[in-house]
Amino acid sequence: MDMEHKGLIDYLKEHITAERWTLMNERVQLRSRYVTVAIENIYQPHNASAVLRTCDCFGFQDVHIIENEFRYRINPQVEMGSSNWLDLHRYNALSYNSPACLDHLEAQDYRLVATSPHSEAFTPEDIPIDRPLALILGNEKQGLTRETLERCSHHLRIPMYGFSESFNISVSAAIILSRLRQRLQESQLDFLINDAQKDEILLSWLRKQLKRSDLIEARYQELSG
Repeated sequence: MDMEHKGLIDYLKEHITAERWTLMNERVQLRSRYVTVAIENIYQPHNASAVLRTCDCFGFQDVHIIENEFRYRINPQVEMGSSNWLDLHRYNALSYNSPACLDHLEAQDYRLVATSPHSEAFTPEDIPIDRPLALILGNEKQGLTRETLERCSHHLRIPMYGFSESFNISVSAAIILSRLRQRLQESQLDFLINDAQKDEILLSWLRKQLKRSDLIEARYQELSG
């Protein structure tokens, strides 16, 4: 990020409390894009919103939302403002948008990982983390589409010991991301975002925190111009 944007960050931060700015700086240091989550065609908004909250809690910055038949609407009572701290990427230009999302993730060098109950799949404990992972979660009834399952190079399951076939997707996300974050913390991998990304995220957070941030930015341009 260039010096102009750094100057803008310094200007905007004066419009929030010192405590909030300190907290934002602490949290951005722990942010990661090494693991990302994509949710495919989720039709129950509270489930998808719970996934957003989980991603924020574990410090994973990006969520990719594939909208095929169903359009996702944030449930504010479930996500509790977590969407303000995340980067949401929506894929809804076509009737079938899964390939566009998967193409984008592969272009970013993510390993595509389908979450499924296959007995021969990896678990959160042994899935390779030698390169960035994109976890693909399917909808509540059908799971992932066949095409998406075939595109993914790895499958991941959560070991289960009861009669139910699967966890709710939000519970699945929480279990998987919790273990992956722990494994990354224990590894020697450089899995946190870089300084330029930190500045980009801080600027985005500041804009979302401020009412009419556009007017405040216009004032900054007048003063600096």
